[in-house]
This record gives sequence, C-alpha cells and structure tokens, in this order.
Amino acid sequence: SFGIMALNEFATRMESSVHREEQQGTSSWELYLEKRSFVLQFLHSSLSLQHLQHLYSNAELLKRCYFYLDIEPKQVNVRDQNHVTHPIDILQLIDPVHLQRMKKVGKNQTEIQLSLLTELLEQLARGWEELSCYVETYDMTTFLCQWDLIAQKLSKLSQFMETLISLQVPGQLYAKHSLVSHADLRGTSLPAITLSLQTKMPLIFDREASFAHKNWAKLKWFSENQESQLGPCELYTKLVTDRSLRELGHGRIQTVTSNTCVVQDLQPGRSYEFTIRRAATDTLVFVKWHDSIILKTKTNADE
Repeated sequence: SFGIMALNEFATRMESSVHREEQQGTSSWELYLEKRSFVLQFLHSSLSLQHLQHLYSNAELLKRCYFYLDIEPKQVNVRDQNHVTHPIDILQLIDPVHLQRMKKVGKNQTEIQLSLLTELLEQLARGWEELSCYVETYDMTTFLCQWDLIAQKLSKLSQFMETLISLQVPGQLYAKHSLVSHADLRGTSLPAITLSLQTKMPLIFDREASFAHKNWAKLKWFSENQESQLGPCELYTKLVTDRSLRELGHGRIQTVTSNTCVVQDLQPGRSYEFTIRRAATDTLVFVKWHDSIILKTKTNADE
C-alpha cells in the first residue's frame, strides 16, 4: 500500500528536488505540483473514501464478533498411574483460576483493540478532511510554506493506517505463570502452550426466511462468513410487553444445533423478540452484540 516506505522515498526525492532547484533554478511551481500530486495520490489510494469505508465496515464487523481464547496444543498425551499414555484435552490440565485470569486479560486486550480501532478510524477521517483542505484551498506559496506540517501529517496518517490494519487481526496473549500444574502430569513433558485470541463471526437472522404464524414462529439464521457448521446456538424468545398495561414479559431459551428453529406455544396476535447467539464456551472471552428480530403472530382474522 501507499505507506511509510513511499513517504520516505518521496522525502528523498524532495531533498534532491530542492537541491536541483538551487542548482538549476527549478521553479517553485514545479515543486508545488510534484508535492501536491503526491498528496493527491495518497488521498486517492490508502486514504481514499472507498478504502476508509472498507476499513470502517471491517471494524464494525469485528465489534460484533465473538472473541475466544485459542490454546495450542488442543490435546496433550499424559501417562496415568499405570504408565499408560492417554490424550487429554488441554483444558482439563489448565488451572481454572489461571484460565479465568487469562480470559480477563483477553477481554481487556479485546476492548482496548476495539477502542483503538474506533479512535484510529476517526483520526484517519479527520486526516482525509485536512489533507483535502490543503490541496483544495492552499495556494502555491501557502502550500510550500506549510509543507513540513503536511509531510508530518502524511507520515502520521500512514502509521495510523498500518496500526489499524494490524489491529484487525487478534493478537497473541502472554501468560506470566505456568497454566498447568505439573503435579497433574506424572512426569510427562509438556509442550509449550501458546495463547492467542480467535474470532468467530456473529450470527444474523435471515429476515426473508423467518416468519410467524398464529401460535408458532420459524427462525433461520446464518453467520457472516456462511459457516457450514455453526455449533451450538441459543435462541432467546421474549414476549414484547405493553408497559401501559403492566404486563409481565416472559422468555425462554432453546439450545439449537442447526441454523433453524420452530418456536411453539406462542400467543396469537402478539409480538415476540427473538435473539440468536452462539452458546457460551469455557474459552469465550468477549461478545457485545447479538442479532434480534421482532415478529408478530397472526390472529384468527389474519387466517
């Protein structure tokens, strides 16, 4: 991409241009055009509105993702008291207290990462406005006089861009202490355990395929990346109440292993809010968003 290396290369070119100007009398106008062209190139590539919108969409999707603790290896071979080796899930060996501590670290890291993404996107949007203002409103003299400031702005925005792109991929986590009690290993040597954050896409209702009848509703959902196996999901059904009538709302949760579910025993002519989410696991560290849909059941008059 059009980044720091391009800026450094351009700075070198600018130094030689200034040197040529002094030696050959190159006009300030040519220098202005070259520098202005460079800023426009940056605005139309890395900092283009299309690219910023793409980065914004990726960041918004990441905010809706599920973040998990990814532990490698998944299994280890451990000898039992009879010295027979068996494969055991790594989670069975990890101290629950240490696991909770690392999940908290992962949650904090995720929240910081998402907050930084938002801040960097705002900085890039402001940078686009400022650079656009420079090339559209500054005359030649003002532009050249302000070039050092403009060059600093370009460099900073390129660094912001590189940081933002790196933040879109969850990083590794580092444990200060051993996660596994060696008393449980019975002399078995344990491979190095690595921890990182892993994401799964949010679940989204298929609004065309979800509908309600008189006393039942059919819900269908999918993941953003069209996973073939979604794993266990939880469908939460809640009656939308009329507060003026002081109704008591009631809800229920169904665990579903497919991407569809028929919800029975609904009241006719009532609105229900359905929320879909992935079932919680021992390694889930952060999730903030769940998709919801409101459907109204039919009445006798509708049939």
